Amino acid sequence: MPSTVARIALFAALIAALGLVPQITLPFAGGVPITAQTLGIMLAGLILGPWRGAAAVLVFLAVVAMGAPLLAGGRGGLGVFVGPTVGFLVGFPIAAIVIGLIWRAMPEGRPMLAGVTASVVGGILTLYAFGIPGLALVTDMPLTKAAMVMAAFIPGDILKALIAAAVNREVRRARVLA
Repeated sequence: MPSTVARIALFAALIAALGLVPQITLPFAGGVPITAQTLGIMLAGLILGPWRGAAAVLVFLAVVAMGAPLLAGGRGGLGVFVGPTVGFLVGFPIAAIVIGLIWRAMPEGRPMLAGVTASVVGGILTLYAFGIPGLALVTDMPLTKAAMVMAAFIPGDILKALIAAAVNREVRRARVLA
């Protein structure tokens, strides 16, 4: 189905484009930067659904693995899969699945609430469940310290969840009007 392939490719490109937003590096974060790319993961899960969203993320990660410098800060290649962000990269497709499944399970009448809930649970809690242990493992940081370091990222991630929910709501409104 060409429209499905096109949508998957479009969202893989969107995640890549969000890597162009300059990253913010916190000196205490063990090499994990603040990026806009998790917004793309949230949008993929909300708009494409769990399986197509995960497919878009996997396409993006495959291109990164082949060496394309598409991660924030111009990073790419197999080396990123053994660095401090490996847990987040592994968690990206799983986060998209969780976001999509939660979105589908939520009542239709409250798209903002559903979008924020799905994005927070999938795009923050699920992603941190992979990212924090990955950070701890790669940097030899105790798990509790890695969790405390990631706490600094929560306000920005909540903002991304709100943005993703609002964009999702407007995309769905536009589909109804079209």
